[in-house]
Amino acid sequence: MRRAIPILAALALSACVNYLAERQARLDRLVGLGELDLVRAMGVPTRAFESEGTKFLAYLEQRIDLVPGSYGFRGSPYWGPGGYWGPAGIPPQAVTLTCETTFTLTAGVVRSYTLRGNACG
Repeated sequence: MRRAIPILAALALSACVNYLAERQARLDRLVGLGELDLVRAMGVPTRAFESEGTKFLAYLEQRIDLVPGSYGFRGSPYWGPGGYWGPAGIPPQAVTLTCETTFTLTAGVVRSYTLRGNACG
């Protein structure tokens, strides 16, 4: 039984994936591509802006997750008159998660990117 614990711990740690590192590795492959190839790979950008010969293409990913609530019980510390016992807890909540990836292009070539949001990694 003692031998199984380290094996289970190793399996649990290997199940943890660093999503930010995966996303960055995927985006790193796009640096150096031309604008047309970037659009082919990522699709039509959500926003575009150009200033002083530098172009910025932004891609927005957004999703809504439901955080489950919890059930609790509240009440007064006594059973006498005025005492109240009933259900309590935290209701489920909808949370909006976003990640905006902005590519910087000069001379039509992707030079860098930035990530912003609470769902980028």
